[in-house]
Amino acid sequence: MARALAEAGVDAVYSYAGRTEAPVAQPLPVRVGGFGGVAGLAAYLKAEGISHVIDATHPFAAQMSRNAVEACAEVGFPLIALEREPWQAGEGDRWTHVPDLAAAVAALGEAPRRVFLAIGRQNLSAFAGAPQHHYLLRLVDPPIEPLPLPHAEAVIARGPFEVAGDLALLKDRRIEVIVAKNAGGAGAEAKLVAARELKLPVVLIDRPLVPERRVARTVGEVMGWLGR
Repeated sequence: MARALAEAGVDAVYSYAGRTEAPVAQPLPVRVGGFGGVAGLAAYLKAEGISHVIDATHPFAAQMSRNAVEACAEVGFPLIALEREPWQAGEGDRWTHVPDLAAAVAALGEAPRRVFLAIGRQNLSAFAGAPQHHYLLRLVDPPIEPLPLPHAEAVIARGPFEVAGDLALLKDRRIEVIVAKNAGGAGAEAKLVAARELKLPVVLIDRPLVPERRVARTVGEVMGWLGR
């Protein structure tokens, strides 16, 4: 999205939440950090002379998406969400859909299992209530503080990931079940393909609800909405 805006000469700013220590460089001016809720975001939009807002956040960054809907409604600016299609189970997949993190923890059961916990670092504490499992984590940045899980190993890597690599990882760590968020997209889908090949079960957390808003599935749709 940022590349398309830059190549079209659109005056735009790219906003990072600031949760990654070394974010990927972008071809647009970048700001980092929160806005201070709905009121702060609305004030920023007005102060910076913004005319259009593209919500291209992760599908699970629901609070930011809610704030964007409310702030744009408050100031009267048009908003569109660039949102990946959610993953859909195919033949051979052994998926269990759950509504939230608590349900994902419960779905692992009481017996100790070797779990690939592919949910990032923000929600690890939800699994502290199930310390009997051994967790394999894949994180973008090395953890600064001790992990909230007694039996955990962190692999530091940045996507996109390939099926061959994820197959090797799952086999090497003797993984028995995968827990993932239904983020969609191709960058992190390799683990699901690998799970299908290895006939491993997957606990897939459904996306959180966000207010109704206009949604685009491709960069081209967004550029058309911008009149470009």
